Amino acid sequence: MRVGELARRTGVTVRALCYYEAAGLVVPRRLPNGYRDYAPTALRQVEEIRTLTGLGLSVEDTRPFVECLASGHDLGDECPASLAAYRRSIRDLSERIRLLTERRDTLAAHLEASSRRLIPDAPEGNARTGISVSPEVSAPSPVPVPADPAWLPPGLPRPPDDDGAAHLPGGRLPDLVLPATNGRAVGLGALGPGRTVLYVYPLSGRPGTDLPDGWDTIPGARGCTAEACAFRNHYDDLRAVGAARVYGLSSQPREYQRELAERLRLPFAILSDTGLALR
Repeated sequence: MRVGELARRTGVTVRALCYYEAAGLVVPRRLPNGYRDYAPTALRQVEEIRTLTGLGLSVEDTRPFVECLASGHDLGDECPASLAAYRRSIRDLSERIRLLTERRDTLAAHLEASSRRLIPDAPEGNARTGISVSPEVSAPSPVPVPADPAWLPPGLPRPPDDDGAAHLPGGRLPDLVLPATNGRAVGLGALGPGRTVLYVYPLSGRPGTDLPDGWDTIPGARGCTAEACAFRNHYDDLRAVGAARVYGLSSQPREYQRELAERLRLPFAILSDTGLALR
């Protein structure tokens, strides 16, 4: 079998075959005219190299498998040396996974600590920088911090009032039962006595996760986290003027919302309406 035919049948380049030859893996015999002539076994050997390197093994790591085929075995992993190579590769891969996992967890911890520093804790905190300013100290001009999810970029489109909700005042809430972040189920049609504040938002972002493409171009879409912080900061005020309960509501799953409620330290529950039933 000539080198060009072997390259075509195995899907590798002639240069790769020359590399395998130089490494002593797939070695052809030389014809009197200098042409390379590969034995039929070379086809299986090259395919074995391609398969194993696709699994992450180096070309050198495939040597026991190639030699196993050259010795007459039907499969490249029928020899003890091949099994040892499997174990060695798995051990090396496990160690890489361990190191990468440690790096990922460390980065996640840094991200979590950073996001908590950037979220304002109280109304007197600077909502754009997350820095509390003492009244005795002159406050510098606030500098927007794009990493702060409560910061809103300038120039966001304002939602027009199309009177689409004009029919809602005076109506009754539907008999919907929705899961809440506190582990309970809340029935909107049976909230009980007292006034309920229910704010509805489209999507809350997460630190380190990009918002959907074009999100800032949708009127009223941006600012859900800032809105949640505002209801949190004024929660006691709402209760003081007669609100018996406060809820947020969006279409994200409860586990997604629970992360938001814990990160922002919300004193109220968020309801999950994944099926858009309230709409």
